[in-house]
Amino acid sequence: MTEPQPTLFAYGTLQFDEVLRALLGRVPYHEPVDAPGWRAAALERRLYPGLVAAPGVVATGVLLSGLSGREWGILDAYEDDQYELREIALAQGGRCLTYVWEGGDVRDEDWDAELFRARYLSEYAARCGLA
Repeated sequence: MTEPQPTLFAYGTLQFDEVLRALLGRVPYHEPVDAPGWRAAALERRLYPGLVAAPGVVATGVLLSGLSGREWGILDAYEDDQYELREIALAQGGRCLTYVWEGGDVRDEDWDAELFRARYLSEYAARCGLA
């Protein structure tokens, strides 16, 4: 019997197909999910967000599944040292792993995924493909 593969809650740049394709060479299966008690916070001087605890708030994102061990290694290397891989609960039920921001520089406002998509995604994904 095989052990179930862990899933990943992606709430920032990893929820975009272009970034996943640049990093992994493919877009893993994903579906929309919510993480209660968390928010994707804007960070000072960074284009990407950090997931921080926020009682009464719900972070939206996607649940990535079917990631290989090699792909987990790529994602771990991609994430800043100020993230910690942690297990969280989902509003839809069940638990998954996600990268929680442990660094400082958290802004009061939430990260704006649509602004990122419109202004930065194309160039950002291209840079990810160069790594």
